[in-house]
Amino acid sequence: MSASKLESKSESASKRYRPETRLVHSGTLRSQFGETSEALFLTQGYVYDSSLTAERRFKNEDPGYQYSRFSNPTVTMFEQRMAALEGAEAARATATGMAAVTTAVMGQLRAGDHVVASKALFGSCRYVVEEHCNRYGIASTLVDGTDLAQWKNAVRPNTKTFFLESPTNPTLEVLDIKAIADIAHAAGATLVVDNVFATPLYQRPLELGADCVVYSATKHIDGQGRCLGGIILSSEAFITEHIHNFMRQTGPSLSPFNAWALLKGLETLGVRVRAQTETAGKVADALASHPKISRLIYPGRADHPQAELVKKQMRAGSTLIGFEVKGGKAGAFRCLNALQIARISNNLGDAKSLVTHPATTTHQRLTPEARAELGISEGFIRFSAGLEHVDDLIEDFAAALEKV
Repeated sequence: MSASKLESKSESASKRYRPETRLVHSGTLRSQFGETSEALFLTQGYVYDSSLTAERRFKNEDPGYQYSRFSNPTVTMFEQRMAALEGAEAARATATGMAAVTTAVMGQLRAGDHVVASKALFGSCRYVVEEHCNRYGIASTLVDGTDLAQWKNAVRPNTKTFFLESPTNPTLEVLDIKAIADIAHAAGATLVVDNVFATPLYQRPLELGADCVVYSATKHIDGQGRCLGGIILSSEAFITEHIHNFMRQTGPSLSPFNAWALLKGLETLGVRVRAQTETAGKVADALASHPKISRLIYPGRADHPQAELVKKQMRAGSTLIGFEVKGGKAGAFRCLNALQIARISNNLGDAKSLVTHPATTTHQRLTPEARAELGISEGFIRFSAGLEHVDDLIEDFAAALEKV
């Protein structure tokens, strides 16, 4: 079914509506059957009325669909809904969050270019910047993301893009997106921001000057441990110049089924994230003075290292907490293994509370020195708040910490 035969309700969820309304209605395409739920188009290809129609489709003279590796009606709905939520002109959905990161970075770069990134990155993101780029003759420099002077000093004549996470994974540092965007633009470079930990509800990087935003939709957007997905959001010009053809030719496409599941996840994103954030804040307050914890980091607390920036840049804290248990790895493992509600997993943003030991999982490929530089000690634990009752979670942590 071509796009021209589908009824688009994108306009009904325009900028005048608030995020909760956009999360339910934006981008909806209805077929001739007038279905209430978004239609799931499980198809690889599309049939053309004539050879001339096929030719015009491949010349982009006809707006219909060609092949689901390029575009698909269900995937289009997910892209349009995310674009409306983010305030972006355009979006492209990918198979995973890392596919979104890799495409957003590599789609801009060529041999001889240079990228600057924060040292505080998810392990796979650091691999893309440090190792994958290097294979193709693209140089990289890693900086302390909170130090603006380091961003300025890292710029070279061939610098093409900056990349950062904020808040960072897993130590929840908050970087000054507007200031870093200004530095990038003064150098003729772009800024790509991984906004997973803040979610589109709490931070709007495009409004702060970023050129491109990426998400692992696997996290809060799905939020129920069902499927993988990612998305890239930016201006029409950025998507056209750097992303569209790269994705079309290399194929990191999101499946229609996963797009449908993510659309259903978006309908409850606001409810889930706000409840999880409230829980995270209460758990952080309960754990902050615990005698078995030597350090706790939560963006919603006044003792966060970048508390003033959090107030200026974010609408609320986060669904995540980082804390350091006394006793190093052994102490952390005793605490993790004793938990009865929060489950050990490397995922986050789920309806179920999850805990991770980054030093041995998500950041294990980094050297001990690199982990120490980032504040990822052997006793450090990342907690992702779920939808359980907050008192049950606090009691669960209190009992587990007795084992340390």
